[in-house]
Amino acid sequence: DGQDVDDVVVSNNNSNDSSNDDGDEQKKTNKQKKTVLVVEMGHSRSCVSILQCGGGSGNKEEEAASQNQNDIPSSNNNVQVLSSVSSATLGAAMIDMALFHHFQSNHPSLSHTTTFLTPKSRPAQRLMEGCRKLKHILSMLPEGNVTVETIGKNDTDVSLFGNRELLKQLCQESVANKLKSMIAAAVDEAGGIDVLGDIGSVEITGGGTRIPMIQDAVRQAIGKSEDFVLSKSLDDTSLAFGASLLPIDASTTNVEVTAEHEARRAQLLEEEMAMMERDVQMVRKDEIRNQIESHILELRSARHSTHGSLLPSSDEFASYLDGNDDWLFSDECENATVEEMEEKWTQIQGKTQEFCADYLAATQADAERKEKELEDEAKRAAAEQDAEAGDGEAEDHDTRRLPFKRRMEIVLKNKTEANELFSGKNYQHAAARYAKALSHCNKFFDLSPDQQNEVNEVKLSLYLNLAFAYIKLEKLDNAFLQCNEALKCDATSVKALYRRATVLYQKRKFDEASKDLDEAEKLAPDDKALKKLRVLVEKQMTKQKAKEKAMAKKMFG
Repeated sequence: DGQDVDDVVVSNNNSNDSSNDDGDEQKKTNKQKKTVLVVEMGHSRSCVSILQCGGGSGNKEEEAASQNQNDIPSSNNNVQVLSSVSSATLGAAMIDMALFHHFQSNHPSLSHTTTFLTPKSRPAQRLMEGCRKLKHILSMLPEGNVTVETIGKNDTDVSLFGNRELLKQLCQESVANKLKSMIAAAVDEAGGIDVLGDIGSVEITGGGTRIPMIQDAVRQAIGKSEDFVLSKSLDDTSLAFGASLLPIDASTTNVEVTAEHEARRAQLLEEEMAMMERDVQMVRKDEIRNQIESHILELRSARHSTHGSLLPSSDEFASYLDGNDDWLFSDECENATVEEMEEKWTQIQGKTQEFCADYLAATQADAERKEKELEDEAKRAAAEQDAEAGDGEAEDHDTRRLPFKRRMEIVLKNKTEANELFSGKNYQHAAARYAKALSHCNKFFDLSPDQQNEVNEVKLSLYLNLAFAYIKLEKLDNAFLQCNEALKCDATSVKALYRRATVLYQKRKFDEASKDLDEAEKLAPDDKALKKLRVLVEKQMTKQKAKEKAMAKKMFG
């Protein structure tokens, strides 16, 4: 075990009558040996190994002994590590960073961001995630495009376009050539280029090796052509299973576990647990920060709600909201502990109860009334559904080809019922009725141009009403989709543009809301509702820019 081939051959030549048989057996063993190059590139580290597999050691007694150990073959007899070279700094993450710096420096929409795209900032994290996605796309396609939200000028979305040639320009020296140097070092350690002469296969594993540029680098390092096939059979399961079969033999290791090692291990474990605890604390702080921010935004928006008149109109209340809003972006908030954040949240809730007791009581009464109405309506709806199913008119089973007039009657009946439910503030069931009416709109057939126009007008109204119901239910994504459908029916609908702008305002996408208002004001310049929403949007945009400026000043002085 561990002898070179020449040593084994010499030993066999000195034997007696069995020398010929043993020599033939040794030649057969040598012939069965297979050299394998394994290249692994993960996110932040890489490893290159050259292995010699199969054939055993040439010593029958050792091989027989190895089979007695629960029939698990000895790794020393079957797999010999000729060389292994690793790097704790070379990995696919370097490609992410190369793309990040490229776009930050060269993208027209990001030229203004170089002063605040710090590694830990949210815009930088979104840009880095976009670069990772682009890298994954380029591992499968020759070129790709990724959109990253709200990192451009005035929080605009930024499109990142790249191709494999760009990847090669950015990463040839920093990644591909370094990997080739690692492979060359492994070859030298294994005994030189001759070791690759009878190479059985090249196994690649790890996410980084999926990138064509990395695969080309492996082929070039071992002098193979582009059509040389790289094996990908070493998946995670294979690697884990192989590692589990390696026997642990303390006598073959040179590492003595001392008390110092144990102390260091305990220290590292303690530090790891501390980092995990800090992660938990950071998540909790973000949750509380979001709760406070949503609470303040809800109180500001409530001014225009049913019971908005019950909110205090004093300057003290306005200053209270502004002060808490500013605190969220202050150093005090940034450095606060979870306990201090929770105490602040409790104080805000208590102060809100003090300021807005009448408003909160009214909204609580509304909520209780709505809950009762929902229960009653659920019972009524169940009864109606049973009745409709009995008449063969259940929505899921209504495939009848009804005349235009009859189908329109069903649509308008559902719309009328939905309007009544909406007027009674039963928004959940109103939305269901509007959706049911829209489903019937899709069952018309053989329409004349006039009939088609009539159906489109009804669908426009239904989409707008359904969007309004979703707004009331605070299902803003659903409301946004219905507004889009309404605009497909009529791209010049002022009400659809206004409603979508309202949704975008509540989603804090003020730039997009402003664009919809621009379009709506072209069509209805004197509309009071548009003007009122415009004031709210511009106020939030001004505030947001001021906060960003203050944050940038704190970061960079």
